[in-house]
Amino acid sequence: MKHILFIFVLLFNSNISIAEEINPQSSIDEIIVTAEFNRVSSYNLSSSISIINEDDIFKRNANHLEDLLFMTPNINYSTGSSRGKFIQIRGIGERSEFTEPVNYSVGVIIDGIDFTGIALGASTFDVKQVEVLRGPQGTLYGSNALAGLINIVSNDPVEDFYSELSGSLSEFGGRDLSAIVSGSNNQGYGYRLGLKNSQSDGYINNIYLNKDNTNNIDETIARGKLTKESNNLDFTLNIIYADIDNGYDAFSLDNTRTTYSDEPGNDRQETLAASIKLETKLKNNNTLELLLSYADSELGYAYDEDWSNKGICINTACDSSIFGFDWWYSSYDNFNRDNKNHSIDLRFISNSNNFPWVVGIYSRDQDISLIRRYTYLENDFKSSFDTRNSAIYGQFENNITNSLKFHAGLRFEDRKADYIDNNGPAPEGFFCIAIYPKPESCLFKNEYSKSENFWGGKISLQKQIDEKTMTYVLLSRGYKPGGVNIDGKINEENLNYDSETMWNYELGIKSNSLNDSLFIQASVFYQDRDDVQTKQSLVTSIQSGIEGGDCPCTFTDYIGNAASGSNYGIELELLWLPNNKIEIFSSLGFLETEFKNFLSYSHVNANSSTGEGFDLSGRDQSHSPNYQFNLSLNYNFNKNIFINLNIESKDEFYFSDRHSAKSDNYTLLNFLIGYKTDSFEVNLFGKNLTDEDYQTRGFGSFGNDPRKFYVTEPYSQYAAPRVFGINAKRVF
Repeated sequence: MKHILFIFVLLFNSNISIAEEINPQSSIDEIIVTAEFNRVSSYNLSSSISIINEDDIFKRNANHLEDLLFMTPNINYSTGSSRGKFIQIRGIGERSEFTEPVNYSVGVIIDGIDFTGIALGASTFDVKQVEVLRGPQGTLYGSNALAGLINIVSNDPVEDFYSELSGSLSEFGGRDLSAIVSGSNNQGYGYRLGLKNSQSDGYINNIYLNKDNTNNIDETIARGKLTKESNNLDFTLNIIYADIDNGYDAFSLDNTRTTYSDEPGNDRQETLAASIKLETKLKNNNTLELLLSYADSELGYAYDEDWSNKGICINTACDSSIFGFDWWYSSYDNFNRDNKNHSIDLRFISNSNNFPWVVGIYSRDQDISLIRRYTYLENDFKSSFDTRNSAIYGQFENNITNSLKFHAGLRFEDRKADYIDNNGPAPEGFFCIAIYPKPESCLFKNEYSKSENFWGGKISLQKQIDEKTMTYVLLSRGYKPGGVNIDGKINEENLNYDSETMWNYELGIKSNSLNDSLFIQASVFYQDRDDVQTKQSLVTSIQSGIEGGDCPCTFTDYIGNAASGSNYGIELELLWLPNNKIEIFSSLGFLETEFKNFLSYSHVNANSSTGEGFDLSGRDQSHSPNYQFNLSLNYNFNKNIFINLNIESKDEFYFSDRHSAKSDNYTLLNFLIGYKTDSFEVNLFGKNLTDEDYQTRGFGSFGNDPRKFYVTEPYSQYAAPRVFGINAKRVF
């Protein structure tokens, strides 16, 4: 804390001249989308996309991707851990990482590096912009972008020497400190280096341990970028290092921010990742681009399953002195993963004004090994999941007339997957004397291999109504691989699950008017999903071993398929600069989702004894709020002083497809007042001013409170309460 206070003193006592003023913006700047490879303006892109820039990131004191998602329509996330690393776009996406193996619906790319599945490291430090692409991105990104893609782009080196120091202080022990240096030399080399540490005690009070930091944040992010430009060859090296050691103690038996755990969990990640991009300029404004990426992550996730302690029943209804036995159980679950992935992407790019195109070949290998230590496992569960993806792809744009453009893309992908674990069935007639723990000779392999071919793509027509207004119609197709559920408790009918495919139909308009002071984009979409993959769980009594029996319970997660489903809605974004004092931004998303022909055998209303499933046809899909709304007003009192008011609102949503527990709808009010020159900025901010209690994740199919004799009831994980703070940035 002392070093950050020193930094603030340094920042405030710097010689700041009022003459160093930044004129408020009076017109909207064009934003280039890098996710499309041939760098197209977001105004001319025939799909639904949101761009969040560096200024918005700083004003929101956003340390992580989860802090920005409220700004975009029809985006939700599940915290499932210390951060919201499981993202849903238009109601499609994962909610946890318990199921093995995991295939993801939303891709996360940082500087060309695939961070899908390791998004705990999706820091917004020194980020130029965040691009949120909604709808399937199968043409360019393949199987991990069924629902959409989040592309994070860091800042590039600058020509003249640049240094920046920033920090923040906030309630609940929040403190950040970061430094950036950048520059170039006369040989054409540019560099940019940055280091940031973020810490917080968290907002959970653990009564049993008498601690207020059991869901703490401790994250260190380092970035490095080296560039070399020449007449024929451009070189870019990106290096990212993330060292994250967060606590995880989120669920309370009382549905409050007060917990009773005797073994709080953790949420850890150490990642070293790098990408190298080589660009060779060819004739006729063409480019040959090679992208190599690598990421090595050690991931740890652990939690106290019982959310309580051995003394929880003392002087309560479940006191053992009354019954002569203990009602409570104690359980701890620990997942340790080693996730390695590397990819090669070779692209031929034409930047022709009349006929731009991209053709590429792609290869990606990913190896995930898991060691799970769980109280009720006889031995550590060990598995490995290796996938190899190869693809060819291409897309082009053609001017049919001066005002009408045709856009098409296609991708063919081959995927091979190999899975192995130590939880296989024993050979017929085999008997092992040892019960716990089993020797290696009593453990047998569970294996499967699968090879699939996929295709995805898109076609669109884009009509230029006038110089500033464009409409489009889009048809796109995405896909997601199938797999095998490997736990021996799962019946034969549910061992395999199919690949999911989706057709996306979209109609949109983008307009920049009033002398470039008003930008509006709106879209209407309908998504037809086939073989919808959905997470299910078997809930088994610890005492009896009976599925659906009395709790306390253990869980066996697996993936099932609904026959089909539909997701449709409206997305609207508006940016208006009525004068040089006022900036208004708003986003609105409406979403309707439903299952079709889905008989769930793990739903709480299913009858496990008779094998009768529960029909979920017509019900909303989980984590799919019907509306999301964001309104932000920025007012410049003069060239230096400004205030920002922000309203965020979200509808209720189901936590899971296997029960009926829901979140509450909520509305948040945030504010920021700041002082800014071209070399200095300081902001006072407040988040969730009305101190709204709102949930990000929940359960509703079991009981976990021994004081209530494990009666089934809903449990929720709450987001942060009201927080006040200050941040500052100084450029030297």
